[in-house]
Amino acid sequence: MMSSAMPEPPSGEGDGDMETLPLAAASDYASVASTFDPLLSASAASPSSPPARAAAAAYTLSPTSSSSFVDPPSYADVAGAASSPRSASASSSPSPRSARAAASEYAVIAVSDPETEAEPAATSLVPGSAPTYVSYLVTSARRGDHQRRHAVRRRFRDFVTLADRLAEAFRGHFVPPRPDKNTVESQVMQRDEFVAQRRAALERYLWRLAEHPAIGPSDELRVFLQAEGKMPLPGSTDVASRMLDGAARLPRQLLGEEAVVPPQDVVQPAKGGRDLLRIFKELKQSVVTDWAGVKPPLVEEDREFLDRKEKLQEWEQQLTSASQQAEALVKAQQDMGDTMGALGLAFIKLTKFETEEAMYDSQRIRAADSKRIATAAVKASRACRDLNTQTVKYLDTLHEHLGIMLSVHTAFSDRASALLTVQTLMSDLASLQSRIEKLEAAASKIFGGDRARLRKVEELRETIRATEDAKFCALREYERIKENNRSELQRLDREKKEDFLDMLKGFVTSQVAYAEKVVDGWETVAEETSGYARRADHTAS
Repeated sequence: MMSSAMPEPPSGEGDGDMETLPLAAASDYASVASTFDPLLSASAASPSSPPARAAAAAYTLSPTSSSSFVDPPSYADVAGAASSPRSASASSSPSPRSARAAASEYAVIAVSDPETEAEPAATSLVPGSAPTYVSYLVTSARRGDHQRRHAVRRRFRDFVTLADRLAEAFRGHFVPPRPDKNTVESQVMQRDEFVAQRRAALERYLWRLAEHPAIGPSDELRVFLQAEGKMPLPGSTDVASRMLDGAARLPRQLLGEEAVVPPQDVVQPAKGGRDLLRIFKELKQSVVTDWAGVKPPLVEEDREFLDRKEKLQEWEQQLTSASQQAEALVKAQQDMGDTMGALGLAFIKLTKFETEEAMYDSQRIRAADSKRIATAAVKASRACRDLNTQTVKYLDTLHEHLGIMLSVHTAFSDRASALLTVQTLMSDLASLQSRIEKLEAAASKIFGGDRARLRKVEELRETIRATEDAKFCALREYERIKENNRSELQRLDREKKEDFLDMLKGFVTSQVAYAEKVVDGWETVAEETSGYARRADHTAS
């Protein structure tokens, strides 16, 4: 029997892709499909503009184009002309994060060019084994002054110093948390991969600081971004120095030589370690209030704040649950993409086998149809992976707001610490006044008065005046922290509304758009292979 030429499938984009795919084993799909994954496409590092959104920790994306990864593609770039009008309009609108970055004082903040350097005072008996650290080039430019860029070298320890300074200077504010040290990850991960992830995390951290309405224009951030040389550790953040000073002062305090807390010290928390006697007093005040049930002279009476605090705790629990489900969704979509890609490669191998072994027209027709199915499967796999990129991009809002909750807890802790300081000073005043009354009562029983007791009374009254000054400063700091909490809660409400509306719109739009793209691909295959259905109906009839 004479055999005719095998029918060729319609030419198009999918067939061209098919010809370039390697005939690898199905288990090698991840390495093949990664060539189409935007997350794994490298880009050159360069100083960048404000980020549109940070990505989840599992898929580390830089908020700027200076990252070693490119930004997730918009739907219009991925889905082409067949995209939904809704998705095209949604992807073109600016995100709330980019709008806040545009309102900051900085037009450029980039962390790049990691370099390994040796510790300055490092000495080692073994050549080449001296301790080293990684420094990063931090580039910045203020808005309206693009021509003048500042570039300084900073190591991770400098970022820690910056975070400590901001925690002291902006008590009561929701200060964005700095990236963790991640000592375990640095030992497990490849060094280059770990450094790349840390670089991206540090850049996101600086952008979040710049976007903060109070921290962005601060001198602390400006000095970090512009001052040349090593960042010195301030005395207030050097833990060893604080503890040594506190231990040296304690004997003088117990002897009464330094019985009063200086007013400039009460505006900082006692847990710093510089004033051990104050730590013990506040610990005693806390025990008396919480365990003994004694009502302190001043309590938190802001019912609106207490209600908001309770609701935020419930909100955090819901965020945690939603974040876990988002991670499960990302994993499921990734598995779906890998499985669909493996199916496509299996059909490619089947197509090759059918083509090489074909003896009849029916075999060649089956091979052509298998090629169509393989093309659609690989395209669906790419769509799943691209959709996963979009899912990570939008649902990262959940992870980001979970990180904000750490800042919220710190700000509320600042408020509780300031209140405890005021309560302790008020208790000290009551105790001093009680001692004066007892001394005066004892002196009055002696004819002509007891000069020693009267002299002690004058000393106590002087102590009371100094304690009153300290209480006034502590009360003023407490009220300042309360006002900071109030303004930050209002800002959090605004940003939460903007961020979650943007997240929901983007997430739903991307899900619909990529679902339409996958359906269109399979509908095309169904039309091209409709002959099977017609023959089945004819046979049944």
